Amino acid sequence: MASINFPCSQFSLIPAICLLLLLIFLYYSPFNANPNNPIFALTFSSTSPEINNHTGTPSVIVHGRLSSSMYKGRSRHNPNSIKKSSLEKIEDDLAQARAAIRKAVRSRSYDSDEKETFKPRGNVYRNPYAFYQSHKEMTKRFKIWTYREGDRPLVHDGPLNDLYAEEGQFIDEMEDKRNPFRACRPDEAHAFFLPFSVTNVLRYVYEPILSIHEYRRDRLQRFARDYVRVVADRHVHWNRSAGADHFMFACHDWGPDVSSADPELFKNFVRVLCNANTSEGFRPKRDVSMAEVCLSYGELGQPCLGLDPRNRTILAFFAGGAHGPIRELLLQHWKDRDADVQVHEYLPKGQNYTQLMGRSRYCLCPSGFEVASPRIVESIYAECVPVIIKDSYWLPFSDVLDWSKFSVRIPVGGIRDIKAILEAIPYEKYVKLQKRLVKVRRHFELHRPAKPFDVIHMALHSLWLRRLNVKLEPRDY
Repeated sequence: MASINFPCSQFSLIPAICLLLLLIFLYYSPFNANPNNPIFALTFSSTSPEINNHTGTPSVIVHGRLSSSMYKGRSRHNPNSIKKSSLEKIEDDLAQARAAIRKAVRSRSYDSDEKETFKPRGNVYRNPYAFYQSHKEMTKRFKIWTYREGDRPLVHDGPLNDLYAEEGQFIDEMEDKRNPFRACRPDEAHAFFLPFSVTNVLRYVYEPILSIHEYRRDRLQRFARDYVRVVADRHVHWNRSAGADHFMFACHDWGPDVSSADPELFKNFVRVLCNANTSEGFRPKRDVSMAEVCLSYGELGQPCLGLDPRNRTILAFFAGGAHGPIRELLLQHWKDRDADVQVHEYLPKGQNYTQLMGRSRYCLCPSGFEVASPRIVESIYAECVPVIIKDSYWLPFSDVLDWSKFSVRIPVGGIRDIKAILEAIPYEKYVKLQKRLVKVRRHFELHRPAKPFDVIHMALHSLWLRRLNVKLEPRDY
């Protein structure tokens, strides 16, 4: 019987074919996904991701420059010996945070921790699962380097009381050695804080103001530019990101003017502002709107004197000076004219402002000379539904909070119809608004040291979201 001979070359093809199939499998395998991919579909809105996608595709992709010394120890031939730079480690850390938030959005569940006593729930949050997981990732990972350059009182200092108290409170919190967000070294920081106080610059550089010409912002703007140049000359981080991972914090009305003289220098810079006016250059996807809190000496807030909704006998309340055209219009139509809509320029003798808010269903919050006002936070403390009468105001923490669920917005053109508009709201709807308002109060309370989900954490979370939206690409010199 004749034997059959198989050429050796045919057998030698079998291992090659197997290897080819293995390579194809690995290429298309889900385990081959790149964790550093900057494109991620993440939104805090369950209904309108196109509008509210502040955690979607990174809005700033910066090709930074890294020193060649940061690449020491790398080998082209042995990938296992590659040592990542500090920036690459930070970007990997952010990629892991994005992945965890995406997972929470997809699963619609909370990655629970038994120690945690609060979980955001309900329709006051655009996406409570995303918010909870994002806040959790922030508290676990987020590190901020506060620049040490500069001297008091213009830098590292700020007011701790009165109208602009949050400037000083925030600076003090960031520089407190107990602060868990405080970076020990700049190379481990996700973000960089420029700790100057706009309020103190005005107090020590401008005042006393003796003429209208002294209201020009040039000295403030020169100070800010000079400070940026100092830190940029001494550290690589501003130039590496073109300022995209740097921020300032200002509650003074002049805060937005810091960057207006040099828009190119501050193009990527993040401004945390109480005066968040979109008609004056506030950029919702880059800047942060901060709730303005007025602090009495030695206090971190006002007591809650709000009555039960059933016992609130005043339909709407406002008391304040005729600061700006919107308030002038409000006083013109309603000042001391109606027992249900109580509008006063000055309170009658013996009346208590906070108690009157606590007896009112709705508290009118018109703009003054600027859009920012502590009246909204005062309304929340009094559990009095805020009626927002402001043009071009970007409401605080709108990344995660749906203000339509716990406030009322009336256009300036509707001032003469305030009573009719508010009376048309069914009592049942008012009760729901008021209950939701009580729920969000914790996000506007100030604590020292800061506590999870309080007003400082909310500001930090807004910064954290914007850092997630920045992808820094390392480059050699």
